[in-house]
Amino acid sequence: MTITEGTEDDSQPVAPQPPRAIEKTPMFTAMHAARYQRQTLIRDIETDNPKLLCYVAGTKAAVDRADTLGFVDMLHNVTPGEPIDLMLHTPGGDVDAAEKLITLVRSATGEQGQLRVIVPDYAKSAGTLMALGANTIVMSDSSELGPIDPQVSLKDGNGNDVIHSVLTYLNAFQEARQSLRDAPDDPANRISFEKFDPTMVRKFSSVRDRARLFAENLLKRRGLNFSKIASDLMDINAYPSHGQMIGWEAAQKIGLNVSYVPLTGSLWRKYWSLYCHLRLAIESDQRIFESNYVSLVM
Repeated sequence: MTITEGTEDDSQPVAPQPPRAIEKTPMFTAMHAARYQRQTLIRDIETDNPKLLCYVAGTKAAVDRADTLGFVDMLHNVTPGEPIDLMLHTPGGDVDAAEKLITLVRSATGEQGQLRVIVPDYAKSAGTLMALGANTIVMSDSSELGPIDPQVSLKDGNGNDVIHSVLTYLNAFQEARQSLRDAPDDPANRISFEKFDPTMVRKFSSVRDRARLFAENLLKRRGLNFSKIASDLMDINAYPSHGQMIGWEAAQKIGLNVSYVPLTGSLWRKYWSLYCHLRLAIESDQRIFESNYVSLVM
């Protein structure tokens, strides 16, 4: 056997090399830079605060049962009983879906656990209902809740979608019925009363009662004056516009447990910065679900 010069060391054992660390490629890192920045902000906020979950929706993205996917993902690594902060921004949507989503979060914290809902901008209608499930609602001068008078979309005679205020319709029905009782021989009163569809009245009454019961059950569990608060939030005389603002001071006067944080405070600046990044990540018909380990746009 011939030994070639310079190959003697080939027979010596080679020391094992540590495995090379797997790094994200530059292109992947660049493509996801915005997400990394948002999740860095979330981790920074969590340094002195509970685990933060974010549900931020566009102006045309209503609360929907499909949102269950995002919430289950965000809750996947949450330890049962762990306190949770939920950043919530939504124009509202389906009441039944809202109940399912807030029930999922409350199941994670446990009834005796702590849930804070942070409203950087607005949580309207069904979003306000979700906020009622929190132990504390964190608000600032930019924050707003809204009335919880239900809105129902129905087709008109031309097949167009028309939004109806359930409480406005039912109040008008009651006024027409009372006018007919007071003056049963007045043809105008009878004509006005007969314009109301009995089926619609029953349907709208059911929707009203459903929203009220949902609100009262959430408030009751927090030990609040559930009957008064639910009535105030459904008072269309005090809030004639469904989109009317209920700021932090008004929310406190109603009886909600609101924690006010000034706009100039360092914590609120972090919340607002994160919210701005989340809003820029979605279109008007999308919503984003994000935590320090989950990022999902739907």
